[in-house]
Amino acid sequence: MSQRADVLAARRVVVKIGSSSLTTTAGGLDNARVDALVDAIGSCRKAGVEVVLVSSGAIAAGLAPLGLKRRPKDLATQQAAASVGQGLLVAQYAQSFARFDLTVGQVLLTAEDMIRRAHHLNAQRTLYRLLEMRAVPIVNENDTVATHEIRFGDNDRLAALVAHLVHADLLVLLSDVDGLYDGDPRKPGARLIAEVSSAADLDGVTLGRAGSAGVGTGGMSTKVDAARIATAAGIPVVLASAPNAANALAGDPVGTFFARTGRRAGTRLLWLAHAATPRGSLQLDAGAVKAVVGGRKSLLPAGVTAVVGAFAAGDPVDLLDENGHAVARGLVNFDAAEIPGLLGRSTRELAAELGPAYEREIVHRDDLVLLRH
Repeated sequence: MSQRADVLAARRVVVKIGSSSLTTTAGGLDNARVDALVDAIGSCRKAGVEVVLVSSGAIAAGLAPLGLKRRPKDLATQQAAASVGQGLLVAQYAQSFARFDLTVGQVLLTAEDMIRRAHHLNAQRTLYRLLEMRAVPIVNENDTVATHEIRFGDNDRLAALVAHLVHADLLVLLSDVDGLYDGDPRKPGARLIAEVSSAADLDGVTLGRAGSAGVGTGGMSTKVDAARIATAAGIPVVLASAPNAANALAGDPVGTFFARTGRRAGTRLLWLAHAATPRGSLQLDAGAVKAVVGGRKSLLPAGVTAVVGAFAAGDPVDLLDENGHAVARGLVNFDAAEIPGLLGRSTRELAAELGPAYEREIVHRDDLVLLRH
């Protein structure tokens, strides 16, 4: 059976579309492009398939109304453009989906929302409830408040993680390129790669960055990264051009199909590994590295030898081995200023001296993910 059968069997799909596929090069939404995308998704909904749409375009949509000729480089102006453009983007989607008697719901996320347990569960419940109520969730990064996250890879990685969050059966990445090529598709001799079954299929492939239109931030490298995240978590991926959206969703042999390579993992930890920006790091001794990496144990104060950064309790931090390589990432239970006084000491000793609040791990194993290199 063809691997594209996974597409036909999918009952819940996440579709991601980039800025350049929705807007003109001068900024502003291209209503015809929006309608074409909605037509493809509307057909899926008629067939009984649930769809979550991850849509870029807020910043790009806000350029023309603010008199900006291209995507601004400074963060404050990017956020201002996003605040104007997000409303325009969702309003256009609402109008277009109304042709299919479908309601849309806006869901704005940041990476931090997804790695803190309470926020993560709330986001998941909201998306599930929207799907249960037959609405189409429109997901975007909360660009008006995000800082590091605003350069998240044009929502490609976000889409892969949302696909895992909602237990999607398929991720479809739409852009202005009709698939993955083994070289620059603008040059003669470049060959479209129809299927990717393993990392070996990408050996020797040159991945491009963002184009010159000035409205998007992603490129082929971010799309392949997103495909790796999704397929490693058991979700197949189709990468295709936006005009081929209907064909891609119908299982036609368009674009590039990425076969699943792994099984579903814990959603919050997937976000911690791929979306979190570490606020600092902890140096571990050899015994702690062995316990954390080999034994999947919690990190105790006795195994920490040094602290780097000015993080607060609950922030993500990298755990470093004796050579300075990040081997794991976790949510720390103490402020950076507190930890030096705990180093090398047992939790029992700390509890006796400082109180029961200190009889706990620096990073609990449930809030810790190993990093692969």
